[in-house]
Amino acid sequence: MASPDTRTQTTQTSLQPAPDAPHRPCLVTVVQRVSLSLLVAVVVPAVTFYGFFALFGVWTAIIAALLWTYGAIACRALSRRRTSGLLILTAILMTGRTALALVADSTWLYFLQPIISDGIVATAFLLSLASARPMVARLAGDFYPMDYELAMRPRIRRLFRNLTVLWAVLGLLKASMTLWLLQSQSLDTFILVKSVSMLLINTLAAFATVGLAALVARQEGLMGSTRLVPLAVRA
Repeated sequence: MASPDTRTQTTQTSLQPAPDAPHRPCLVTVVQRVSLSLLVAVVVPAVTFYGFFALFGVWTAIIAALLWTYGAIACRALSRRRTSGLLILTAILMTGRTALALVADSTWLYFLQPIISDGIVATAFLLSLASARPMVARLAGDFYPMDYELAMRPRIRRLFRNLTVLWAVLGLLKASMTLWLLQSQSLDTFILVKSVSMLLINTLAAFATVGLAALVARQEGLMGSTRLVPLAVRA
């Protein structure tokens, strides 16, 4: 018989995350990241531009939208948060548009430039298909943690190529639609229709992208399910 001083060791089983299981964000987290990126880089600049245009005129609206973009970049830098590729791309395009419009003293040129930039961006997306990393693959890290092993999976590579084609075609369609509006509508009508339609198109395309990516992610087992394994715990 064991003496009273002898302690009986018992083994309990506890479910804990596997130590080697990589962290994978859930679908809600991915949607939140996409929504925030779109809000900062697309929605707020568009709303800011139209609001200032309605109140103070087109030149004030141009400057206000540009200041918002650089203000957002500065805030993220000061708080040491990563700046999304979409926000940086927006800042570059808006800077070029504003500079050329001011030099030429032409608001018409300001609104013509998105047509040109959409065409250039769409062409860049198409050309990137010839490289090992299509354009969507370069931006994916803003929304989901990527590593080499994950990026090289066949389904993931195929997804990136298909989404790159999707956004390239969308860019060409947007450029064509904007050119038609600019040539056929008054300035007030053009700004209103363009602001609403482009915002709606970009938002729908973004969430269609998330839906396709989520489908592939589930097939690959990436959508944030933490694998639990039994670990022995001694009491």
